[in-house]
Amino acid sequence: MPTPERIRAFVMAAHGDLNEVQALLRETPELLNLAAEWRPGDLETAIQAAAHTGQRAIAEYLLAQGAPLEITTAAMLGDLARVRGMLQQNPALAQYKGAHGIPLLPHAALSGLPKMLELVWGQGARAGVQQALSLAVRRGHTEVVRWLLEHAHPDLNKPDFQGKTPLQVAEEAGFGEIIALLGGQGGQPA
Repeated sequence: MPTPERIRAFVMAAHGDLNEVQALLRETPELLNLAAEWRPGDLETAIQAAAHTGQRAIAEYLLAQGAPLEITTAAMLGDLARVRGMLQQNPALAQYKGAHGIPLLPHAALSGLPKMLELVWGQGARAGVQQALSLAVRRGHTEVVRWLLEHAHPDLNKPDFQGKTPLQVAEEAGFGEIIALLGGQGGQPA
């Protein structure tokens, strides 16, 4: 059985380092579905880490190795058919939360597809609007930002985990179209 430190290293790598994920999994295949415990009750597997950070290549690699597909991962990957099927089979999945209690809507925002947001929103996935906006702005997903502004009405001046407003993040990244969208809706830089 891998040590807790080894499990944590694998899950941390899944937040953005595909080469390290591959190397660790080659050395210790048992890591694939083991969860790191960050705080009591706060568990996270590598596939969940990849899902909530938008790491498509890592998620696809882990799925190919046999990691389970949760609705949050399918949403982040933009798999509309799979998400639709999961929600039809179990409508309560619209309220599903992945690692760290992150709701479905932010995962859907990472897909970059307004249709994914429309799908999960229509099924009742309303939690995580601010986080969805933050992720969409950080990724430069202009159409997702537009969809959120039109349908979810996030607070444009609420700072994110780094203390930055969505407009400030867009300005720092140079996302002109998003800057115009947010500014036109009353967003402030800080």
